Amino acid sequence: MDSLNRMAVELVDEALDFADELNLAGYELDSGATVVDFGVQADGGLEAGMLLAEIQTAGLATVQSRMGRVAGAPVPHVELTTDHPGVALLCSQKAGWELDMEGFDGLGSGPARALVGEEREFEAVGYYDEFDLTVLCVESTTLPDEAVAAHVAERADVNESAVFLPTCAIGSTAGSVTTAARAAELAVFRLFELGYDPRDVLSVAGSAPVAPVSYDETEAMGRTNDALAYGGEVHLTVAEEFDRFDELPSSAADEHGTPFADIFADADYDFYEVDESVFAPASVTVDVADGPTYAFGETREDLLAESFGLA
Repeated sequence: MDSLNRMAVELVDEALDFADELNLAGYELDSGATVVDFGVQADGGLEAGMLLAEIQTAGLATVQSRMGRVAGAPVPHVELTTDHPGVALLCSQKAGWELDMEGFDGLGSGPARALVGEEREFEAVGYYDEFDLTVLCVESTTLPDEAVAAHVAERADVNESAVFLPTCAIGSTAGSVTTAARAAELAVFRLFELGYDPRDVLSVAGSAPVAPVSYDETEAMGRTNDALAYGGEVHLTVAEEFDRFDELPSSAADEHGTPFADIFADADYDFYEVDESVFAPASVTVDVADGPTYAFGETREDLLAESFGLA
């Protein structure tokens, strides 16, 4: 397989070429690192968010929008499909890089993680990247500075001028879109955490509604996670049977039925204190190749309507 970072850099170049049309803003730091604002100070939008989701998956997933309904109200949905779920979702899209330094707080996803390769997923999937340019997609309310670029360059073992940092806040349109695009990733990661070999996940398709934008990051966090837990739908095609498929949907969590904003508050706003089973799609179908097909969970439009503030 070609380098994830090479493919992602090509998509970042596309974003920069069409920055005006996508309502983005790109600029270079003094070190030569490139920051692309998808939704911090820039407006971004649905198309920008879908391109950012493609960048997060290094072009190995098809991302598109469709219209759906939540409690009878028309709401855009995002669909993501990939035939490379282990590499595209676990080794790239997953937000597994915590950026916690003086003056900056954020989460990193994207193929830069594959140049570091320290998370368990990389050994399980058997993928590590080598490339002289790198892309780390940053989720933060502030734009990355020189310290962030230097940190990424050091960890990824590239020059600072080779670092690209597409960035958005959760409380932006792009943030809502890219979170909705994570339904499939949540299911594959949950399966991995339950002990299933990610190399046996052959293909996956996921869909979730785009949560209404809120510039209050805490409210945005609640809405976007509710969009997945109560509106996310995933279909997986897998190679092998497993006796824990029923634990994939969010309904398997003890906290199911509780708005994420309340769960997050009870965890003192620390993601790492939230039970991992909460981060799961509402409904999952598992198709075992040349075997049975299972369906678990269900969407909850009543909870979505409450979370989204639909009158």
